[in-house]
Amino acid sequence: MTAKPQLSLPQIWNMCFGFMGIQFGFALQNSNVSRIFQTLGAGMDDIPALWIAAPLTGLLVQPLVGYFSDRTWNALGRRRPYFLGGAILATLALLAMPNSPTLWIAAGLLWVLDASINISMEPFRAFVGDQLPSEQRPTGYALQSFFIGVGSVVASLLPWLFAQCGVANTAPAGGIPDTVKYAFYAGAVALFGAIGWTIVSTREYPPEQLVAFEIERAPPLLQAKPRNSAAALVWLLAGVAVGATVFFTQVDQQLYLLAGGMLAYGALQLAVAADFAPRIVADIAADLHDMPRTMRRLAVVQFFSWFALFAMWIYTTPAVTQVHFAATDTQSAAYNEGANWVGVLFAAYNGFAALAALLIAPMTRRLGLRVSHLANLFLGGIGLVSFTLIRDPHWLLLSMVGVGFAWASILALPYALLADTVPAQKMGVYMGIFNFFIVIPQLLAASVLGFLLKTGFGGAPINALLIGGASLIVAGLCTLWVEEKPRA
Repeated sequence: MTAKPQLSLPQIWNMCFGFMGIQFGFALQNSNVSRIFQTLGAGMDDIPALWIAAPLTGLLVQPLVGYFSDRTWNALGRRRPYFLGGAILATLALLAMPNSPTLWIAAGLLWVLDASINISMEPFRAFVGDQLPSEQRPTGYALQSFFIGVGSVVASLLPWLFAQCGVANTAPAGGIPDTVKYAFYAGAVALFGAIGWTIVSTREYPPEQLVAFEIERAPPLLQAKPRNSAAALVWLLAGVAVGATVFFTQVDQQLYLLAGGMLAYGALQLAVAADFAPRIVADIAADLHDMPRTMRRLAVVQFFSWFALFAMWIYTTPAVTQVHFAATDTQSAAYNEGANWVGVLFAAYNGFAALAALLIAPMTRRLGLRVSHLANLFLGGIGLVSFTLIRDPHWLLLSMVGVGFAWASILALPYALLADTVPAQKMGVYMGIFNFFIVIPQLLAASVLGFLLKTGFGGAPINALLIGGASLIVAGLCTLWVEEKPRA
């Protein structure tokens, strides 16, 4: 076997540049979709359920794309065909989203947009694992974080920037302001252009060459299939119990999402155990069953990290407009000014993330991956908690410093830890499976956050950010449980 050669900084730059385009799509989605939903008539209690499309599409799409990209090789390469396909679909969805005439169309387009972005995003994660040796992977993932930060800064600021240029920031009842429309149009161009640059400026190792490279102490491929019918029945019974409780007690209807998830997982396990599942489903279930111990422990860290992020994304706009701008009427100038300020805040945390990304590689060399991630998650938790204490919206920029460090770390260090522990032949599918532990907490957040806010926090959306901050601190503590491979 031969060692995988190191790449130059310009080569790593080119292979990561497309992530800036991906983040244009995600940033526009994260900072504007709650605004679009509210403008089209969604109530506060409806927003988490409407957002369910985003994590659910990731849960379904990323493992499948990873599975197929591991087995793809054509004139465009292994991962790049998926870059291109996802970019085309995401561009079309960005152009259509701000022209949604009704709430249900906007919700459907969120589904399409998130699925399309995920088609490109998962192969980008595997791309770094494919191309870089172990010692360069933290740099590769940190550079992805840098581009994510840069793309998010610009994309999140677009509505505010267009407003400063005189573009209308309000619209008649049920209409999307022109500032939002123009932001989505610009984002579509940026997404396609950035991903296109990576496609034309990079090359990929063919599968046989990847096999020939030394994979640093990666675990052997495992072929066992889980056949635990008892566990499947437990999940099915739990789902039935939760669904029945919601039905008979008439508590928050969004808890049906939690019951549905339990039933779906139990049914999947039962189908695999009984050999009724299609081959691709059985293979992915087997890989999930056999994932390395480090990946299992990272899953806990990811769970609490992404629960916090989802709370921030869906509740920052209603929290800031209500608490810091004293507005709940989506047609009012104060509400739209506050919504634009949320875009500025999201741009700020992504800007701070871009700067933090430059510090991640030297930080990990000094402190290691685990301690660096712990410190950054703590900073993010403190930042979110501070939203409940600060009343001047301008000082919220300080809160976003901590959030930015956490965001940069979440996007880089778990993947660097993971890439060292999985077989090269299954890099794609394991990166996709790792997404389960990003999606599941978001599905749980969509199911229970509204219920938690109404029952224990007075229905105030600002308290969702308090819950998110506590979740980031727990995630940091769980990082100490993860094993870290010694580096040269």
